[in-house]
Amino acid sequence: MASFYLLAALADGAIAGIAIATAIAGAVAGFFGYMFYSKNKLGLAVKESARIIEEAHQEAKTIRKEGLIEVKEEKQKLRDEVDKEVKERRAELQRTENRLLQKESQLDKKDDALDKQKAQLDQIKNGLDQRDKKLVDKETELSKAGERLEQELEKISGLTREEASAQLKAALLDDVKKYAAAEAREIEAQAKEQADKKARNLISLAIQRCAADHATETTVAAVALPNDEIKGRIIGRVGRNIRALESATGVDLIIDDTPDVVTLSCFDPVRREIARITLERLVADGRIHPARIEEAVDKVKREVEALMKEAGESAASEIGVFNLHPELIKTLGRLKYRTSYGQNVLKHSLEVAYLAGIMAAELGADVKIAKRAGLLHDIGKAIDHEIEGTHIQIGVDLAKKYKESQAVVHAIAAHHGDVEAETVEAILVQAADAISGARPGARRESLENYVKRIEKLETLANSFKGVEQSFAVQAGREIRVIVKPEEVNDSAMVFLSKEIAEKLEAELEYPGQIKVSVVRETRSVAIAK
Repeated sequence: MASFYLLAALADGAIAGIAIATAIAGAVAGFFGYMFYSKNKLGLAVKESARIIEEAHQEAKTIRKEGLIEVKEEKQKLRDEVDKEVKERRAELQRTENRLLQKESQLDKKDDALDKQKAQLDQIKNGLDQRDKKLVDKETELSKAGERLEQELEKISGLTREEASAQLKAALLDDVKKYAAAEAREIEAQAKEQADKKARNLISLAIQRCAADHATETTVAAVALPNDEIKGRIIGRVGRNIRALESATGVDLIIDDTPDVVTLSCFDPVRREIARITLERLVADGRIHPARIEEAVDKVKREVEALMKEAGESAASEIGVFNLHPELIKTLGRLKYRTSYGQNVLKHSLEVAYLAGIMAAELGADVKIAKRAGLLHDIGKAIDHEIEGTHIQIGVDLAKKYKESQAVVHAIAAHHGDVEAETVEAILVQAADAISGARPGARRESLENYVKRIEKLETLANSFKGVEQSFAVQAGREIRVIVKPEEVNDSAMVFLSKEIAEKLEAELEYPGQIKVSVVRETRSVAIAK
């Protein structure tokens, strides 16, 4: 409304301004008319100015009316807009109020439902409290009854609670042992059957695909002579030639009545090989004297060194192992003249590498690691007579020194069980080493050592309680233990066989494996009268 009055006032002011401006314009016109016209025409000018003023007044009134009409229309328009806006706001407020009323009604319903649930929960809680109280009372009654029952049982049985508990534990333990032994036998039989079948197939496949020589070597070598007369020249005047040859090579020459043969004896196969080649060349040349002997020995030593390097390179190439350090290749070649139980160690290493690689391929393991570890597993034997320590530790140190991988170093360290095998490749090298050494004809063993090992094997088995007799069979690869049936039952046989096997592993060194068979015999005797 205030805006409406303001517009009206502005309209009135505009009309008055227009009238004033018109009057001023008339006055000015009259003045100028007066100036231009003569005094005679003054009356006419006055009349004209009056007419102009009257027309200005009429025009001002018309303008005022039109302004008032426009103001009224604008006022009405503004009033309609205000009324419309007020109606819309009232409708919106009404809708908002309705929504609030609905929500309030819903909240009231929820409050009522919650009150009901709370009341129900209170009832349930009260019921549970009463039930807990009853349970506590019953538990107390049962505890008292148990104490009374325990006292009655102690009186009846004549045993204290601790004694009865001990007897019950013993009985339960015996039952558990019997059950566990039966289950263990069944599981072990199934696992062994499956494992043995797979292992036999895998090992037989590996052995079939690996054909290797098994000619054992000894500590002596024979050199054929064209005739017996050459023996005197080998001995020389007052034995100077034979002494020079033995001093230069470190080998004992045995010249006896055997026709056309000289025997070389030495535990170092490299020195024995140098002496053999030297003697053959001296005999072929015919010039045998100390200076010539020293010269020939030096030359043959260089040749043998070259042969050993070639042997190492050939072995690595044959097995498919590359990027070996040159010093490792030289050391590997020395195994050509190294034997273990009469078995050539280089051939043994090649065979172990072949077997480990074949088994790794069948099992999906790393073939390269298995072959490399198999080839290097006995490399410590090449220099074990020069450096203190076992061949395993020497081999591990060599492999670390020449930057072999941790997997290869671990397989070398674990191939005799000195450390526990943690990789499949290490286990395969163990198995391949045992297969290579255990194959018939692969190794030889002195009778004295064989007898001592058999005796110790039987002694260890006889040391267990309940063992009546034990017999080593199959050249010491199986021990059959006969137990006293009244001291060892069927369940205890399982534990006894495992204990004997563990003791054999801890106290004996042997190639391959030893099977422990425990035999229990139960006899029933009746006499007919």
